[in-house]
Amino acid sequence: MTLSPVAAVRARDLVRRFAGLPVLVVGDVMLDRFIVGRVTRISPEAPVPIVRFESEHVRLGGAANVAHNIAALGGRASLVGIVGADAAAAQLREQLAAAGVSADGLVEDGTRPTTEKVRVVTERNQQVARIDYERDADAGGDIERAIVAQITRLAREAKALLVSDYLKGAITRAVIEALLGGANDRSAKASAERTPLIVDPKIPHLAFYAGATLVTPNHHEAEIATHLRVQSDEDARQAARDFRMRAQCDAVLITRGEHGMWLSEQSAEGSIPAIAREVSDVTGAGDTVVATLALALAAGATLAEAATLANHAAGIVVGKFGPATLTAAELAASF
Repeated sequence: MTLSPVAAVRARDLVRRFAGLPVLVVGDVMLDRFIVGRVTRISPEAPVPIVRFESEHVRLGGAANVAHNIAALGGRASLVGIVGADAAAAQLREQLAAAGVSADGLVEDGTRPTTEKVRVVTERNQQVARIDYERDADAGGDIERAIVAQITRLAREAKALLVSDYLKGAITRAVIEALLGGANDRSAKASAERTPLIVDPKIPHLAFYAGATLVTPNHHEAEIATHLRVQSDEDARQAARDFRMRAQCDAVLITRGEHGMWLSEQSAEGSIPAIAREVSDVTGAGDTVVATLALALAAGATLAEAATLANHAAGIVVGKFGPATLTAAELAASF
């Protein structure tokens, strides 16, 4: 069963509402560094390619890329996460400032490096190697309390709350509980409804997400969580229902790559066909999906409408290299 498409007029109206919407992103912030070069021969020292350096650039990754996507789409992103006391943290803050994302919610932990992924790629965007700088132990003690304090400070103004969990330490049970408390805090909100909480999950933390509005596993994560193979729409339907029950969340959106998405919620379920025209790089596409979902729900979209907008957004960014973003104009034009 395929979900009904969103009318172009309705889609563009929702995208117009993105402007200025405040969204709080909590999760594992990263810096993505790309070293680009040309490969013309194999090393005589070992069976590995020799990469002749041509250029180097950095981009925001993980939860920082989610926040960047929100800002690029016209929203107002606040970001809470952990950084080290190092040069990568300074560079990450500079990148956030350039992207128009507030870094005031970042918590510094001098015992760990800022998570940084260094990719060596060829001029044809083929990855040769990746080096990860990280310490993925869960935050605890003063660091965890500082994260919770930042959430308490920033959640009241947010129209949507978003968890970007990469298992790098920022997301703990106490952090999710603080977000759920913020979602249900109506004291500073005009609406009587709770603030939507969207989670880009990791399966070891599945029990943490109970009470979330929407959880967005990819099909591999859905298979691991449910012990089901997801090879067809019927498989996706059953896996999404099982996942929703196991995670105890309101709705599940399984992202299935070239097979699109499957949404499961109380009032609607069905597939959303992929619209990617040409795939260049899928890195960070999930970040774009959850950023668009958060803004769409904050703008008043139904879950089915939000998922359709997110599907269009993903189809655009996979045609770009690295952790990419898109503008509201690009998203509106895709309808």
